Amino acid sequence: MSRQHDTHTFDMFGDSPTASAHPALSSTPELLALCERWVARGWLRDLDRALVRFLSFEAPDAPALLLLAAALASHQLGRGHVCLDLNATLNAPDFALSLPPEGDDLNDPPPLPSEVLATLTLSEWQAALHHPVLTSEGPGNTPLVVVNTHSGSGTSSTRLYLRRYWQYEQSLHQQIASRLEAAVDDSHQELLPQALNILFDSSATLDWQKTACALAARSRFGIITGGPGTGKTTTVVRLLALLQTLQLAQNPDQPLRIRLAAPTGKAAARLNESIAGQVDSLPLARLEALLTNRVTSEDETRRSATKTRSLHPVNEQFEECFNTVSSSAIAIPTEVTTLHRLLGARPDTRHFRHSAANPLALDVLVIDEASMVDIEMMAATLSALPAHAQCILLGDKDQLASVEAGSVLGDLCRRADAAHYTPATAEWLAQATGQPLPAEFIDPAGQPLDQAITMLRVSHRFNEHSGIGQLAKAINQPGYAQTEREKQQAVSAVLRHGYPDVHHLVMSDDTALDKLVIHGSPSGFSGNGEGRTDHQGQPIAPPTGYRHYLNVLHAQRPRGESFEENPAAYNAWASEVLSAYSHFQLLCALRKGPWGVEGLNQRIASTLRREKLLFGSDYTLEKGWYEGRPVLVTQNDYGLKLMNGDIGITLAVPDPRNPQQKLLRVAFPSSDTEKPIRWVLPSRLHAVETVFAMTVHKSQGSEFLHTALLLPPTLNPILTRELVYTGITRAREWLTVVEAKRGVLNEAVVREVVRVSGVGG
Repeated sequence: MSRQHDTHTFDMFGDSPTASAHPALSSTPELLALCERWVARGWLRDLDRALVRFLSFEAPDAPALLLLAAALASHQLGRGHVCLDLNATLNAPDFALSLPPEGDDLNDPPPLPSEVLATLTLSEWQAALHHPVLTSEGPGNTPLVVVNTHSGSGTSSTRLYLRRYWQYEQSLHQQIASRLEAAVDDSHQELLPQALNILFDSSATLDWQKTACALAARSRFGIITGGPGTGKTTTVVRLLALLQTLQLAQNPDQPLRIRLAAPTGKAAARLNESIAGQVDSLPLARLEALLTNRVTSEDETRRSATKTRSLHPVNEQFEECFNTVSSSAIAIPTEVTTLHRLLGARPDTRHFRHSAANPLALDVLVIDEASMVDIEMMAATLSALPAHAQCILLGDKDQLASVEAGSVLGDLCRRADAAHYTPATAEWLAQATGQPLPAEFIDPAGQPLDQAITMLRVSHRFNEHSGIGQLAKAINQPGYAQTEREKQQAVSAVLRHGYPDVHHLVMSDDTALDKLVIHGSPSGFSGNGEGRTDHQGQPIAPPTGYRHYLNVLHAQRPRGESFEENPAAYNAWASEVLSAYSHFQLLCALRKGPWGVEGLNQRIASTLRREKLLFGSDYTLEKGWYEGRPVLVTQNDYGLKLMNGDIGITLAVPDPRNPQQKLLRVAFPSSDTEKPIRWVLPSRLHAVETVFAMTVHKSQGSEFLHTALLLPPTLNPILTRELVYTGITRAREWLTVVEAKRGVLNEAVVREVVRVSGVGG
């Protein structure tokens, strides 16, 4: 956005105009008036303006430049940044506020940040930040904290924090550093190579999953990151088996207390299902034999003494740890919980029951979907861990960051691509895994954090023949490895290649989108999507749209029986409808406007009504309940056992009082095998929204057989490489990339989310 100036002065010769300083830079009343105008336009939040008023009341002598910086720092929190970077703000002033992407077409717009800051220099702004009541450069009780940093290249930067977020960042640094320094008991480390060889088959190539388990076993803090299909869940289950093996070899009667957590209820439920399925594939018998031999050779006396309690105490204890994933054992919990529930969230407060003063009772904590965890929650979680506990973060560093402030996983994993393992770490890994590391991953200057991070690099879902995998790879190429033009060319090459699983659609008119959401536009795929098989040789269902699940809804409805007479039939019907719905999902970037979920949901419902697949008035389709309506739960409801992110389908069942009448019920899938469907009255659902279209943010952690990613016709700050990558990797077998206007994808893939913080160093 170009800078414009509304006031000028002329030099003494009258040759050229020189911009005068904006009055808001030196006058608090002028600044407050400017903030009022920004708030009225939606560029600034009421909360940000209130902070300026509060600070000016507490310190009437505070410079206007300091108050302006405080307003922008507060506003940045709402946009996901932990602090305000003065250098970055001066380089791109208009990114400091929530400006409309299309510009403001209303009359009398307020001055843009680029106008206000046009004459301001970094040194002037830095000088204005010194105030004994409002700012300090570290510990204290001032509301704001100033941090000046200097790099080895001679460049410097200045960041302004609200104190609470500076404290979160400091807490993270301290907690991670102390855990990296703490040594894990290695008295039984000679068992490590043996256990690893049992858990992992020998391989001619480097097994990054094996490497991840080895590194995580030797540190109290570890990160396992990787894209979709790289085996993060498989790795963590084997890691838990490894940790329990080492623990039980030393203390047969004291298995590790392991807790599994995720940021959302939906993510927790998915991990619980994955963990339960993976445990069945563990080579438990061979691990038990390893433990039994260990006890026999090292401590025959102790083993004999325990025979009075059990013939095979070690074996039975080990089986209990792993065979009770779906029951109530402390070694592996019954279910994965949300972080809020794990910490004991207190209503109407930011505090938790568990903290450094009341730590969690556990030995190992695994946090899945860690990219979605904001800095406040991560700091609270690490602070609540006992000093001896191990913490493992699991997630995709390239996915979208948390909705709240911070991008903790992405910041911590900035160097993960090149690994940066020291020669000492490489030597230890070679001994533990029997696998030498390639030279490109070894760095004598590697940092302590690098030694605790493993990036899984082999996708078992996407191979070289998968356009989805190749597109994800092209989009994720780091900026230092290629120019923006080269990245755009790489992405375009994938889309033009003719991969059987990718369709690139540039909308020429509205009918193209209608055809896509109705039947999936299979003609855009080679062979109309017919004839593909998976890696096991099983046929892959062709791409489809929403007509598929609505046809299943109407065709498979139970006939002639009431819900009460045959609940199994209705449960089976609902299960088929929910399964059919997961075959297609439209994702978009925005919430509001014709290209956001609000406009698209209404449009798609009307389109499906024209096809006689849905029925209802305009009002019903927009704001009411109707059969076939898919809904997304937006808040956890523990009373209904529904979690944020759960998807249900509205179905009509016979009224028991009058079978000729129908009652609407919303069917949600359940993990309870005896009651596979949870039927809920619509009136009991207070936090749901129609989900023909879903934001990419809401889709994180989910996958759909056919995913369509719709990009709006105009650029928006939210359109970034991370959003596109997250959207396309929700596709399991079929991907349609939809551009409402050609060129938007090219621009989006070269724009990265750069969240300002000091977490990454």
